[in-house]
This record gives sequence, C-alpha cells and structure tokens, in this order.
Amino acid sequence: MTAQPRVLSGIQPTADSFHIGNILGALNQWVDLQAQADCFFAIVDLHAITVPHDPAVLHQRTLSSFAQLMAAGLDPSKSSLFVQSQVPEHAQLQWVLGCITGMGEASRMTQFKDKTAKEGSGSASVGLFTYPILQAADILLYAADEVPVGEDQRQHLELSRDLAERFNSRFGQTFVVPKTRVMKGVAKILDLQDPTAKMSKSLPGGCAFLLDDPKVTTKKIKSAVTDSETEIRYDLDTKPGVSNLLTILAAFTGDSVEKCERDLAGKGYGDLKSRTAEAVADYAQGFAARTNELLADRAELERLMAAGAQKAQAVAAPMLAKVYERVGFVRA
Repeated sequence: MTAQPRVLSGIQPTADSFHIGNILGALNQWVDLQAQADCFFAIVDLHAITVPHDPAVLHQRTLSSFAQLMAAGLDPSKSSLFVQSQVPEHAQLQWVLGCITGMGEASRMTQFKDKTAKEGSGSASVGLFTYPILQAADILLYAADEVPVGEDQRQHLELSRDLAERFNSRFGQTFVVPKTRVMKGVAKILDLQDPTAKMSKSLPGGCAFLLDDPKVTTKKIKSAVTDSETEIRYDLDTKPGVSNLLTILAAFTGDSVEKCERDLAGKGYGDLKSRTAEAVADYAQGFAARTNELLADRAELERLMAAGAQKAQAVAAPMLAKVYERVGFVRA
C-alpha cells in the first residue's frame, strides 16, 4: 500500500473574515485533501507581523481564522491544524535556512519587490524581506512532499526547493525536496468591481466576506460589474464579470457552469445576480453560525489549538533536532 503524500499549506490571519475566493480557491480543496493526503494546515501568524499590526486585532483574527477553517470543513481529527507561532521550530529553522540563503537570491523575490515598489524598500521590515525563507522553513520542517500554491507563490516554492537541495548537498540528506501540487478544478474568483483582478481582502469594495451581514454581501453581488450586453454566457475574455458570477453561482449550488447558463437562458443580469447572491447567502449563513459557535466556546477552541500544535511539533521537533545535529550545534 502506497503511503499518502504529506501536504502543507497555510493562511494568514490578516482579515476579520475569509472571503468567497478563499473558500472556492483553496479551502474547499484543502477539505478534499484530508481524504487523500497527510495534511498540515497552519494559521501563519508569524507571517502576519511582517507589516505593522495591532496585537489585539491579530489575537482575535487568529482565533477567528482557526474557527473559520473548521467551519469550512477542516477536521482536526483528520489533519494537523495548528497556529504557526505555537510551534517555535518554524522560527528556529528559518535562522538556519537564512544562513545558507544569498542576499541576491532573497532580493530577487518578486513579492518583496511588488510590495515595496510603491513605498520604497526603506519602509519595509527585515521580516518582510526574509518572508520567503520562513515560508521555506514552514514547508521543509514537515518533510512536505507537495505544496498547493497559487501562481503568486510559485517562486517562493522554488526557493524552498533550492534551499532543501543546498542543505542536503552541504550537510547530508535531511530535507524532502517539495513539489508543487496542482489543484484541479480550483475556481479563480475575481473582484466583483474589477473582474480583471483576483478577489482580495486588500480590495474590500469588490470582495464578498463570509462573516459580513448578508445584506452587505447581497448588495455587493447585486452591484457587481457586468457588461453592456444582455446574454448570460460564460466567456472569460469578453465577459469576465458575467463569467465570474456564473463561476460563483455554480460553485455554491454544486451545479456546472453550463447548467447555470441553461437555467438562466433568456433571463437578465439581475436574475443572475439575485441567484448568485442567494446561493452565497445560503452558504454564508451556515458558515457564520458554525464559526460563531466555535468562537463562543473559547476554552474548547484553545484546547483544539493546543492539540494541533502538539501534533505539528511531534513532526517539527525531530526534524529541527536533525538539522541542528547536521550543522554541528552542541545540544543540551
């Protein structure tokens, strides 16, 4: 019997609520992965402090994010669900990996370039600069075989692969060199106001948050940008707004895009928006209820967090010990 591959992924606690792009673009796939792989899913709060933040807000968002992952269908009995900062081996391994990463190599990371293009690198923290090295530590610490990543993170995974191979070459076989996991059937959800851009919490006007008041979400969807035509047809090139709504409707109803097109044949954009808003609201209502139920029992939520951190540390600690031995540290 072939052993299941080990998969790792994470999400930052940088918003009060997940949005529909998070659910349809990643989290639904994470839920499915639980039956196919040995999964480690993290709330990556260490990454969240690379930019200025409010400690109280981060604290609450971390709790809320953990609850929302469970509300989305992640099961702590099926996967290792944990908070990154509760497993100190992440930061410890980052230091070792940072010591074998070249300055030029780190400076070529496009995300750092993009984030500092407007404000200048002088305003950026060292943490933001070394963010990809911490991400490499996240992955290599768990001997992850595969990492599901979006296009914007592909370069960071390549750095993880390079550092794993470099460490293995210098100090002996230690790390698994991770592969990209291609997620089939992943829906790319676009901004409701700018359907040429990916939905993002950084553009709240066109982002539908699952914990928002349903009236707010419904208004956003009914105000979504479409086009000057009248036909409801999936055509991402010429009708991105309509295509985005069809994608969202299909995902939340479980129907195919083609079936949604047939059902709406001869109807107007108002019908498309109303049906999409209703489908999203139906899902969001249950999602919010489950999230709030989990948050209401703070002791149980923190118990689950602690249990998840223990499961993660049971894998992370032996790996870090092996790394420390390889580089020549004298252990206590």
